[in-house]
Amino acid sequence: MARHVVATVGEITPGRSKIVTVAGREIGVFNVADAFYALVNRCPHEGAALCLGAVVGRFESDRPGDYRLTRHGEMLRCPWHGWEFDIKTGESWCHPDSVKARSYPVTVVPGKALAKGPFVAETVQVTIEQDYVVVEL
Repeated sequence: MARHVVATVGEITPGRSKIVTVAGREIGVFNVADAFYALVNRCPHEGAALCLGAVVGRFESDRPGDYRLTRHGEMLRCPWHGWEFDIKTGESWCHPDSVKARSYPVTVVPGKALAKGPFVAETVQVTIEQDYVVVEL
């Protein structure tokens, strides 16, 4: 898998996202409680720009009239038809057995590790001030 630097950690604060283009694919990168996740920006239901949808939680109920909000900020609602997807896995809550949004592995890599590389050339001193969000395709 190829690795692609898409942002610094500070660019995508908790509860926010950033849409990037990597290898010709639009991908939404989400920060959920300081953990990063990536989904293709295309709803598998009808092709909407999925990552432009609302980030929401889940309402759960043990009995009628008794509701509670759980998984706050972990669900993505498609802007066209309201289908909801788990940001962490891409799983559909409408059809979990047959529909899933494509997800990609995401890591946070210290800038020093990215700058180190196996380069053989004239060297120049480099200072690293931030960590970067890296998506693997």
